Amino acid sequence: MAIGPVTTGLDRRAVRCAMAATLLCLLALAVFWPGYVAYDSVTQYRQALTGRYDDWHPPAMARLWSLFGDAGPGPMLVVQMALYWLGFGLLAAALAAGGRGRAAVALLIAALWPPLLGWQAVVLKDTQMLGPLLGAVGIVGWWRLRDRPVPPAGRALIVPLLVYAVLVRANAVFAVVPLAAMLVHRPRRWSLRLGIALAGIVLAIGVSGPINHRLFGGAPSGVERTQAIYDLAGIGVRTRDPRVGMPAAALAGMAAKGCVRPFFWDPLGEPARCAAEVDGLRAMPVAQLYGTLAAAIVRHPLAYAAHRLAHLNSTGRWLVPLHWFGAAPPEGSEANDFGFGAPGPAAWYWQRLAGWLVETPPGWPVLWLVLAAGGVAATIRARDAAGQLARALFVSALTLEASFAAISIASDLRYHVWTMAAVAIGWVLVGSVPRSRLLRAVLAVALLGGTGARLLLPEAPQSYHGMLG
Repeated sequence: MAIGPVTTGLDRRAVRCAMAATLLCLLALAVFWPGYVAYDSVTQYRQALTGRYDDWHPPAMARLWSLFGDAGPGPMLVVQMALYWLGFGLLAAALAAGGRGRAAVALLIAALWPPLLGWQAVVLKDTQMLGPLLGAVGIVGWWRLRDRPVPPAGRALIVPLLVYAVLVRANAVFAVVPLAAMLVHRPRRWSLRLGIALAGIVLAIGVSGPINHRLFGGAPSGVERTQAIYDLAGIGVRTRDPRVGMPAAALAGMAAKGCVRPFFWDPLGEPARCAAEVDGLRAMPVAQLYGTLAAAIVRHPLAYAAHRLAHLNSTGRWLVPLHWFGAAPPEGSEANDFGFGAPGPAAWYWQRLAGWLVETPPGWPVLWLVLAAGGVAATIRARDAAGQLARALFVSALTLEASFAAISIASDLRYHVWTMAAVAIGWVLVGSVPRSRLLRAVLAVALLGGTGARLLLPEAPQSYHGMLG
């Protein structure tokens, strides 16, 4: 990474930080090579090889993967790991150049946190989103934390990184657009930038379909129906109102079979479980389907709120049992016919450690949500470069987490890796935790509630099929 001429002791410390980040990146690649593959990874790799894409997973990742031919997950692991360490390394180097050596070390330690690095070793759209976002933030931070404007060459790198991050994950728009809006200098009032961010989110959602279908050639898969089906089913089993698009008998059967799960929507898509009950919803035109959902929300706002809050609690991993499924990074790869195995023993031990740590409070997304909200409050009037960059990170994390209240159908921890990284970086940039009684009180409630739930609730099933019921 280019960091300019070395003329002072501070610059030498920046170089050492950059070298440390480079070494850690190489060590991570050596330990985790050639990367883990999950079910989604195998599906996207098959699309990359065959050239037949669909939009169940945004096709941008599969299109990028296709550029590497049949080389397997290794090249994509290099992409996401290199960008991950580029971001942390540039930020640490900039802090060191500004005389904040301890903060620089703290950032590198944060990058090594086993759950975060363990998930980054999995070739997935979530980690493909995290890498470019960190790379873009690192480039911005390298210049701004040294009180210098980002040069045109830097902006030329940042834009494609942010665009790829938006395209690679369906909900990434709620993190990327607010981040970009908060990083620009105009308008000066950041509240106005949030307004611009909201408009940008609507625009990005509007153009994502044509980009995925026409530019990337992704065939329609029906993925756009899943959110409405999940929410209508959630309202229906609570109210038994056939106006949600399912007859009363089907709603009673769904309730008896436990088709609606706070953890995920999957039982509703499984033919052997509950798919037949929602066939009528699946056959509706998309506009009619979401019109039916809007009408159901108006008629039954409390049922909708109860359904969404149950899921929000699940994905935020607050009042849930110990070992709530889907948190630990994998210790092996998904079974596949490409011959992809798992990394070596060192990676296995690392993932085991990560699996233990995700059960502790720093592994609960709800804690990071609280810290993001507290960070926004702490930096709301920041004028220094570190405070403004931290504020952008906090806002991005907060808007992403807020989006899960209405747009989310699964509870895997990997959906929150950007929030964890962004908030951790933001608080390191801020440098100290404010003495806010409100923040401490909310953190105490979150900690006590989460700990009590894990001590008192029965352990959940420890497999995908077990979670299906």
